[in-house]
Amino acid sequence: MALILAWNDEQDILPISPKFAEKLEELLKLAGEEEGVEDGEVALTFVDDETIHELNRTYRNIDRPTDVLSFAMLEQGEDEPAILYGEEEPDEDTAGDDAGADEEEGFEEPLGDIVISVPRAAAQAEEYGHSVERELGFLFVHGFLHLIGYDHDNEEAEREMFAKQEKILQKAGLTR
Repeated sequence: MALILAWNDEQDILPISPKFAEKLEELLKLAGEEEGVEDGEVALTFVDDETIHELNRTYRNIDRPTDVLSFAMLEQGEDEPAILYGEEEPDEDTAGDDAGADEEEGFEEPLGDIVISVPRAAAQAEEYGHSVERELGFLFVHGFLHLIGYDHDNEEAEREMFAKQEKILQKAGLTR
């Protein structure tokens, strides 16, 4: 069992280097250790503003681009869409047919999807005066924390979440 990162680059603004991909793996490992999450798969996709704008409009009814979206697989509130991976949800008659499928070698239960707008990250990095890699790392950790249940809907929750993000980024050497 392990935390697995599956990432996809669907933008052409900034190439994602193999070295940075390793940094993303490190961030996932550090965040998992910090939060006691030992296994699961996180799907990360880098996109452009147009793509994230469409996703934001479709799934959040917000008609503008954003920097990061998270789609948790394990817990769905009434406002969160069900995101399915390639097949329909099993009905009650067939739900037990896959018993043991999670035990298959190489299969990790999906924690969810994180989508990051690279142009938005680049603009924010410039605005905040740090590297694009640091901003992408920040957004990735932020998205991961959302996947496992954190939110920042009040001041106390925001302070807690942002402190956790900063601690993980510091451990990975992604400083301001």
